[in-house]
Amino acid sequence: MIFQMPVQGKSSNCYILSCDASKKAVIIDPGSGSDAIMTTLMKEHLDPELIILTHGHHDHIGAVEKLRKELQIKVAVHKKDAEMLINPIKNRSQFWGTNITLSPAEICLEDNQKIVIGNMEISVIHTPGHTPGSISLLTDQGLFSGDTLFDGQVGKTDLPGGSIDDLLSSIHNKLLVLKDDVKVYPGHGGSTTIGNERSANPYIRYELWKGEISW
Repeated sequence: MIFQMPVQGKSSNCYILSCDASKKAVIIDPGSGSDAIMTTLMKEHLDPELIILTHGHHDHIGAVEKLRKELQIKVAVHKKDAEMLINPIKNRSQFWGTNITLSPAEICLEDNQKIVIGNMEISVIHTPGHTPGSISLLTDQGLFSGDTLFDGQVGKTDLPGGSIDDLLSSIHNKLLVLKDDVKVYPGHGGSTTIGNERSANPYIRYELWKGEISW
């Protein structure tokens, strides 16, 4: 089951992905709102095992430290974004005056790594472009695309470490190869499908990309 939780004040999405059989769960991108996340976990009788971050920007990591301590669970991020968690300049929180500094991630992920939570298998897809260590997470329930692919948009690449060439390569070579009916749960905005983005997303074409991205 998927619980989508918009992060108040940051326009980003946090997801709780759970195994129906075991009630074990993973928390994806808790940007803030730890109390709301805890309430959902308790209400649904879920047993969280891991926090996974699709990348290291402040609007996706703000509630990590509180949840990590309260739930006594580990944090996983791609190895190329690991330093962002401990550096408020690199995670952009200093720019917003919040200065988020986390403890180092216990797990540094790599491309094609498999994570098993209950009966769920989560495949890590390294999709650099928005950040060097951006990842998407593929499960039987859908693709969690972080800030790589949105409904009708793509992630911005004008921040340090961003690359439009890497982003479009990630989207074309790793995400658009998936089946049309794969549901996409992005880091901002509403859900979409791979088929919708393949046919209608103007930003995945080099010649139409103008940098008009807000996330």
